[in-house]
Amino acid sequence: MSSKHLVEKIQQKKAIVGVIGLGYVGLPLVREFVRAGLPVIGFDVDKAKVDALLAGRSYIAHIPPQTVKEMVASGRFSATTDFSKLKKPDCILICVPTPLTKQREPDMQYIEKTAQAIVKTLRKGQLIILESTTYPGTTREYMLPILESGGLKAGKDFYVAFSPEREDPGRKDYSTRTIPKVVGGLDADSLAAAVACYAAAIDTVVPVSSCEAAEAAKILENTYRCVNIALVNELKVLFDRMGIDVWEVIRAASTKPFGFTPFYPGPGLGGHCIPIDPFYLSWKARQYGLTTRFIELAGEINVSMPRYVIARLADALNERAKPLKGAKVLVLGLAYKKDIDDVRESPSLELIELLQEYGCRVDYNDPHVPRTHKMREHNLRMTSKKINPRMLASYDAVLISTDHSSYDYQMIVDNARLVIDTRNACKSIRRGRRKVLKA
Repeated sequence: MSSKHLVEKIQQKKAIVGVIGLGYVGLPLVREFVRAGLPVIGFDVDKAKVDALLAGRSYIAHIPPQTVKEMVASGRFSATTDFSKLKKPDCILICVPTPLTKQREPDMQYIEKTAQAIVKTLRKGQLIILESTTYPGTTREYMLPILESGGLKAGKDFYVAFSPEREDPGRKDYSTRTIPKVVGGLDADSLAAAVACYAAAIDTVVPVSSCEAAEAAKILENTYRCVNIALVNELKVLFDRMGIDVWEVIRAASTKPFGFTPFYPGPGLGGHCIPIDPFYLSWKARQYGLTTRFIELAGEINVSMPRYVIARLADALNERAKPLKGAKVLVLGLAYKKDIDDVRESPSLELIELLQEYGCRVDYNDPHVPRTHKMREHNLRMTSKKINPRMLASYDAVLISTDHSSYDYQMIVDNARLVIDTRNACKSIRRGRRKVLKA
């Protein structure tokens, strides 16, 4: 099958789209392609996810069950754990995790296993697109050799491209369909096929010259955020020492209509991209004999923030003649940002583990995360505690880690003994401000 034939098949909505990884990246893509009228097969190693989807249930908060039911009812969506069916899709989108090792090196095992699964059934005419964020060169230098190990040649027998995911759970102003899609192909035919694929379901497609350019674009986006967040986190520590409210400073600086973009401090960095992605570039840079000093420094600052918050909490307890060891602490918010259920790389997880290490008795509340689940690096085995005035008063301190909109912050401050606010969530409260410590 030529690239032209594949493009025509996509435009006629006869091409089958396969999405590997049905999480926060893959499932929204499935939804958009089904809505666009293309048949979609979802692949995942987690049988529980597949069973839930086929039963019309959702495990992602911003994709309601009704949406899943509609996808299944349309007849255009199916899900499976059987990777031998990868021979069916014309376009295969890879949306698997790309974490870091403890040594801050790229952990490529999920891409490797996925590519190995694809090559077993790879046929002529298929388009393979990697969406997982990683270092520039991954698609061409790492994934391509695996795909070609079966004897077929990219650009001749099948097509390869990279398109970075840009999901931002919880946003109201942009969606998977409206966020522009950057696409880079291994060659001209691969790019044409990948552009056509995304154009079928996404409003705006932005082609670039190569897979490497597309990979680098995503790294740039997240490094930009990582470095600027590190800057305000460092300034927060400095301004705390000087008795200056960093939130007030940012608010004042933001009145300038040009030359300033506000970033906000927090208890650490969370999410699947910003805490991790810049280190892909640092690792790659070392292969070229370079040190990315900005990135490394930003990472050190952001990684240090949970311990800074605990230190502020300890000081506040000491002022009340209460040691940190043995203190009873309630952490508000487990998700990595407000009003979502995503806990990937959430600083709340580290805060809880640090508090436990220091001998605290720790509970948490999160209206979006009723219980914790085992993750690659965390297994807290906790359930969300229901908030009420009496229970709030039973804790030595309440630590606001995630500023969910549903929280009644005045009620929290009214009933808590001490509030450690890492998000400036209590900025509008009228009573009890002396009980609130910004950290």
